[in-house]
Amino acid sequence: MSLNQTPSGERLHISIFGRRNSGKSSLINALTGQKVAIVSEVPGTTTDPVTKAMEILPIGPVVITDTAGIDDVGTLGELRVEKTLRVLEKTDLAVLIVESGQTPSEWEDKLAEMVKERKIPMVVAEGKIDISRISRIGQISPIEFWANARGLPLVRVSAVTGESIEALKQAMIANVPEGFAEPTIIGDLISPGDAVVLVVPIDKAAPKGRLILPQVMTLRDALDHDAYSVVVKERELKAALANLNRKPKVVITDSQAFLKVAADTPRDVWMTSFSILMARYKGNFEEFVAGARALKRLKIGDRVLISEGCTHHRQQDDIGTVQIPRWLRQMVGGELEFGFSSGIEFPDDFKAYNLIIHCGSCTLNRREVLYRQQMAREAGIPMTNYGITLAFVHGILDRALEPFPLAKALWDESPEKPSRPRMKIARTSG
Repeated sequence: MSLNQTPSGERLHISIFGRRNSGKSSLINALTGQKVAIVSEVPGTTTDPVTKAMEILPIGPVVITDTAGIDDVGTLGELRVEKTLRVLEKTDLAVLIVESGQTPSEWEDKLAEMVKERKIPMVVAEGKIDISRISRIGQISPIEFWANARGLPLVRVSAVTGESIEALKQAMIANVPEGFAEPTIIGDLISPGDAVVLVVPIDKAAPKGRLILPQVMTLRDALDHDAYSVVVKERELKAALANLNRKPKVVITDSQAFLKVAADTPRDVWMTSFSILMARYKGNFEEFVAGARALKRLKIGDRVLISEGCTHHRQQDDIGTVQIPRWLRQMVGGELEFGFSSGIEFPDDFKAYNLIIHCGSCTLNRREVLYRQQMAREAGIPMTNYGITLAFVHGILDRALEPFPLAKALWDESPEKPSRPRMKIARTSG
């Protein structure tokens, strides 16, 4: 997978903020070296967040987001500001641009406070220095004074001439969140030379000519950590294990083959799923596991929100809208009320649900998933994910959690931990 093909959810998310006509779009064009954002003298040209994937060495692949002005006015303007500030929930690094000669005020103060609350590193760019009357010699600009008072790094730039654009990139690199590349998908579970078996069913739900993203990401992570990787379909697992000259460290399966893989994998070999790995990689895993306790408490008439981070063409027997609801109805012995959401935001009424079941979040970045978990936590709504739910309804969540001692201990200590017979489950995808 090339840098240009790196999934959005795996890139560092950098967001550009500032007032209308402060030069945000011009700065994005200068940073990317391309005309990817519309530039106009008319304030408010950018009305919705616009993203551009690029590479900034040595950070690697990033997503840069252009936003509407934080000082937008009117009814529509307030909605644009709300969307702009919502971008913070997926921002790993913020860049605030203030036009040289202006004095930061309530708009910049509010943004700085929100960034500080979320512990997001921020770099301040004093822009349009090519037309500024402020001399750099012996004079501190109001913007520099404001940035210094808050301990924020500042770079004076011109998007038109390119002056100090490289210096701004270096400041951004220096302020990348510590440990951004952590955690790993399976790198901490394996050692160099270990064998890893990936079970990848190929059926009508599999995308034509390729693997689904969590499978690709897991395979790449195994290779990055010098493990031997064997990729098989579920029907080939037993023969593949017999032909290996040693036991694999872990078998990772797509959830549609959970029961068969569990049966064919020796009991002294770890077995888990791609979706469970994604729950750990993208979010607070222990919190997802704790949220699964609510599956045991579900009763007829309860409301369940099934939420996905992306939009995609749904198969006839879709995992989120058809299969999970069917299994849960079977489990409680009657009707449940389901809500469904997809895309970048939760529905406004998510607090009305008894449980949230989220997808594997392969297209979302970690900060966005953690924010969604935070929203659910603050609302008092338990939240788990597809992989954990699938293991639960198959009756093998205990085994699927064995590679993760902390989460396993949390589940084992749960007073509501079920002793559940396995259900007869139809084939699935997810």
